[in-house]
Amino acid sequence: MVVYYLFSALYVVVCLVLLLVILLQQGKGDVAAAFGGGGSSQSAFGARGGATVLSKATAVLAVLFMLGALALSIIGQRGPGSLMTGTSAPPAPKQAAPAPAPATPAQAPAAPK
Repeated sequence: MVVYYLFSALYVVVCLVLLLVILLQQGKGDVAAAFGGGGSSQSAFGARGGATVLSKATAVLAVLFMLGALALSIIGQRGPGSLMTGTSAPPAPKQAAPAPAPATPAQAPAAPK
């Protein structure tokens, strides 16, 4: 169960880093230039070096994001405890059948007088 929550926390970290890497990338369209995103001299990693580092990081994080989503959905269907044991969640207990009504004692033959 601890592994499930550790994996979920790692997935959240991957999501946040992916968001950060996407926001750090420089836009290439006219809309980005309208908001001050144009000009290659503003790049923190140089004119071309930043694009390759950020695009490779985006690709790796995107793959981790997709695989993590798939893994968490599979683990979530089985239940959080299934990661540790390798089995699915325990089945729900069956209700016991109702006890049969007590049999009424047979009428004893009348005693002779």
